[in-house]
Amino acid sequence: MSTVLSPEERPGTKPSAVRGARPRRAGRRQQTVAWVTLLAPFTALLVAVFLIPVGYAIYLSLFSEDHKGLGFGGGTTVFTGLRSYVSVLGDPSFRSGFGVIALYCVIFVPVVVVAALALALLLDSGLIRLRRTAQMLLYLPHAVPGLIAAVIWLYLYTPGLSPVIRLFAEADVHIDFLGLHTVLPSIVNIALWSGLGYNMVIFYAALQALPHEVIEAARIDGAGGLRTALLVKVPIIRGSVVMVCVFALIGALQLFTEPTLMNQATPMVNSRYTPNMYIYDAAFRRNNYGLASAASVILLIVTCALSYAVTRWTGRRERSPR
Repeated sequence: MSTVLSPEERPGTKPSAVRGARPRRAGRRQQTVAWVTLLAPFTALLVAVFLIPVGYAIYLSLFSEDHKGLGFGGGTTVFTGLRSYVSVLGDPSFRSGFGVIALYCVIFVPVVVVAALALALLLDSGLIRLRRTAQMLLYLPHAVPGLIAAVIWLYLYTPGLSPVIRLFAEADVHIDFLGLHTVLPSIVNIALWSGLGYNMVIFYAALQALPHEVIEAARIDGAGGLRTALLVKVPIIRGSVVMVCVFALIGALQLFTEPTLMNQATPMVNSRYTPNMYIYDAAFRRNNYGLASAASVILLIVTCALSYAVTRWTGRRERSPR
């Protein structure tokens, strides 16, 4: 009859090692339970509001409604494969929408990043009194819903209604904010007005987290306020700068509210002015959900690719030796 020995009774086994292994296993089990519990709500939301809609959009993009005869009665859903994608990519209005977005990004992203960073550095320097009040006033436009802000600015842009245009006319200065070459800067101005304070708060929070020892060391070395800001503070918060650039780029690719309202006031903004407006037009005006879904998937791919390229490029620059 054989006898089963416990780990403590086996020859050559140290009791301390056995007792230490059990708490380690229990600790790992508790860590696993903790991160599963913490990640479960995020994973559920990710699946519910992102993965499932994306999967359904891909499914819709592969089918279309086929109406027989004169179009009376219900149609039949037929599998079309990649035909919707070919149609979207071959549509000049969809490609021109990306051209508009590219020009919008060239103007908007550098301006909002530089302006928000400059305001954050100014607040952090202590040159502005009542910093909390100034921070609240700068952030306040972001609290205004984008639709209401666009309506307000559209009122200020419309000739015959705008007091701003009237004041310029009295000074013999004639500006058409909704003209061919000014409508895009006008849209940039609306987005800048509403997004400047939000991005400034991100930069200001990052600056407040900087170690005071680094700033004091720069001052002891004789660096002035401007050199400290540009050569010490900005390089340290580079991660926040990259994050704001990515957010601004994603927001630019989703541009919809401002040009949609301007479409009602000027012929310079058509119903397919941006990719999002093209998707809305295909889905709710032409009732072509396969085409709209294909355009949505393409826009998602472009957004993910550009975001990945920006983060990868900046990460490579941080790792490169100087």
